Amino acid sequence: MTNLVSHLRAASLLLLAAASAAAVHAEQKLLPAQSDIAFVSKQMGVAMEGHFKKFDAQIAFDPAKPETGKIALSVDIASATLGAPEMDGELPKATWFNTAKFPQATFQSTAIKGLGGGKFEVTGKLAIKGNTRDAIVPVTLTQSGATTTASGVLTIKRLAFKIGENEWADTSAVADDVQIKFKLALSGVGKL
Repeated sequence: MTNLVSHLRAASLLLLAAASAAAVHAEQKLLPAQSDIAFVSKQMGVAMEGHFKKFDAQIAFDPAKPETGKIALSVDIASATLGAPEMDGELPKATWFNTAKFPQATFQSTAIKGLGGGKFEVTGKLAIKGNTRDAIVPVTLTQSGATTTASGVLTIKRLAFKIGENEWADTSAVADDVQIKFKLALSGVGKL
């Protein structure tokens, strides 16, 4: 009987520890008002910067054990803006983002590696416009008070995701390289 009580007590402690760990991860939240996701491309050699106004992230990340972390990001593609009504009217069309058929872009981490000094390498699957590609995202974490900011730049090939099809596939008009710049403010992340 003593053995059974000891096992039950140990099992209870394990469950409490797991629940505490889950509670810590559950408190991690994106702070949208302090966050930004931008995209920069060149049209006729001129850099144009746009922004996504709506996005969300689910984070379960411990800086001390980055390899156990999980990150999922979803972006409302219809929220893209270049700041000019005529250009913004083109972005949702089938040639560009085709938001009617593909309303979201997503990133799902598959591995996180700590590089030291607040730098991490997040490997995962990036899906845009029905096309999924492997991506390695460099991320730098900084902390100020209770807020952790994850920032970085990822360069993608727009044609790999079929963004800018038909006459817009000509890379002399619109460059194939697109930089995705992000600054995600998060709460509930442990100390670096």
